[in-house]
Amino acid sequence: MDLILILGYLGALIIGVILGLIGGGGSILTVPIFVYLLEIEPVTATAYSLFVVGGVALVGSGKNVQKGLIDFKTALTFAIPAVISVFSVRKFLVPAIPETLFSIGDFTLTKDIAIMVFFAILMLTASIAMIKNTSGSLKSENDEQPSNKFILAMLGLLTGLITGIVGAGGGFIIIPILVLLADLPIKKAVATSLFIIAISSLIGFLGDVNEIQIDWKFLLPFTGVAIAGIFLGIYLNKFIDGKKLKTSFGWFVLIMGIYILSKEIFF
Repeated sequence: MDLILILGYLGALIIGVILGLIGGGGSILTVPIFVYLLEIEPVTATAYSLFVVGGVALVGSGKNVQKGLIDFKTALTFAIPAVISVFSVRKFLVPAIPETLFSIGDFTLTKDIAIMVFFAILMLTASIAMIKNTSGSLKSENDEQPSNKFILAMLGLLTGLITGIVGAGGGFIIIPILVLLADLPIKKAVATSLFIIAISSLIGFLGDVNEIQIDWKFLLPFTGVAIAGIFLGIYLNKFIDGKKLKTSFGWFVLIMGIYILSKEIFF
C-alpha cells in the first residue's frame, strides 16, 4: 500500500471523526480527498462520495432510530423529491454535460472544472454557515407555525439537484430547512437530515452504477474506515467542545474552498 493511499484512508477516518464530533460537515471533504489526493476524476469522485456519505449516514441513522429522533413523515416529504432529483441528475444530467462547455481566450471551461468550481462555491457557503454556527442559533423547541409541505418538497428537489452534482450530503442546507419549515427541534432536525442524506445519497449513487467503472476493492474499505471514524468521533465528543470544533472546521473548509476555486480557475 503506497503512501498516497494510506493518506486517503486517513482522510476517510477524519471524515468520519468530524461527522461523529459535530454531526455534519465531514462529507464536504470527501470529493477533495478523492480528486486532489487520490487523483480520481471529478465525476467518479462525486459518485464515490455519494456512496461514502450515504453509507456513513445510514450507520448514523441506525442509532437515531433507536433513540426515536427521526421524524419519518417529514423525512419522506423532503426525501422523496430529493431522491428523484439526485437520481435523475446522476443518471441523466451529469452524463449529458459536454466535456467542454466553452472557451474564452486561453481559458477553457471543462465539465470537470465546472463541477469542482460549483463544489468550491458550496464549500464556501457551508464554511460561512459553520463559522457563524447558524444551526446553533436556531430554535431548539417547536413553535406553532404550521409546516409548508409543498415548499418542503420543492426544497427537497433543489437539495437533491445540488447533492447530485457535487456528491456532498448537504446537511448544512437540510437542517435549517427542517427547523424553520418543518418546525423540528434541532436534535430531531439533525437526525432526520442524516436519514434523508442516507436515502438520497445511496439511491443517487445507483444512477452511476451503469455509467462509470466502480473500484469496489477501494470504495468499500474507504467507506468502512469512514464509518469507523464516526464511532471514534462519537467517543471523542465526550472530551471535545463540538461547537468550537465546528467553527474551526468552518475556517478550514473556507480555506479549502478558496484553494479549489483558485486552482481550478487560475492554475
